[in-house]
Amino acid sequence: MTLSELPPRRQEQLMAFDRLLTIMDELREQCPWDRKQTMDTLRHLTIEETYELSDAILEKDLPEIRKELGDIQLHLVFYAKIASELEAGSPGRFDMADVLNGVCDKLISRHPHIYGDVVAETEEQVKANWEQLKLKEGNKSVLGGVPGSLPALVKAMRIQEKARGAGFDWDEKQQVWEKVEEEMQEFKAEFNAESNEAINHERAEGEFGDLLFSLVNYARFIDINPETALERTNKKFIKRFQYLEEQARANGKTLNDMTLAEMDVYWNEAKKDI
Repeated sequence: MTLSELPPRRQEQLMAFDRLLTIMDELREQCPWDRKQTMDTLRHLTIEETYELSDAILEKDLPEIRKELGDIQLHLVFYAKIASELEAGSPGRFDMADVLNGVCDKLISRHPHIYGDVVAETEEQVKANWEQLKLKEGNKSVLGGVPGSLPALVKAMRIQEKARGAGFDWDEKQQVWEKVEEEMQEFKAEFNAESNEAINHERAEGEFGDLLFSLVNYARFIDINPETALERTNKKFIKRFQYLEEQARANGKTLNDMTLAEMDVYWNEAKKDI
């Protein structure tokens, strides 16, 4: 199929992508800053852009999501451009066409229920098939695809999802909650809030980690993303705390001048609206 045979909007999408590729070529050749960049120098900027997109999604800010998606797309094109500049025949050399064709091939091979004769009628069957296919592709472990650099809370969720895909999971959420309660008791035994005795910090930390892991597991069972839930609570706390600061300033005070009881008055006011 030629470009002219495609639906008008698809033509516009392809032309817009071509425009970005052309601009990237021009910047890489003409701009001192863009010429200087490497994959290593871009890495931390890409991470920052990803978090900015995450914030926009949590805020349900569609104009900002659109903007951040553009920023991330620019980074993806930038990486591919850098790789395409390696000498012909260099190991690992690729360009954007290689990137896009690679992900298309992967999607087709990992969706045999769409592009083949495999039957998968539920989301769980699709996930199980996906993990089995990844093992056939060379992964030595179901958990091998979990990036080591993921934040711990996100990593716990991904580990548990992948284990479930391999059939290693609880059957009922009540079983998971019983595990949460068990871990809570074990943590309490190591860190008794009612006692002033010194605790074994290493053991207490281990039990606290087990407790968090079990809570993440329960959250997954009731379809709550723990990272999203915690970030929403973070944002809520920030807004309420900033209200507290604003009210203190309006009364000519700082938080250090106020008692906890005085601060609680404003905090409870904030809870009504935020």
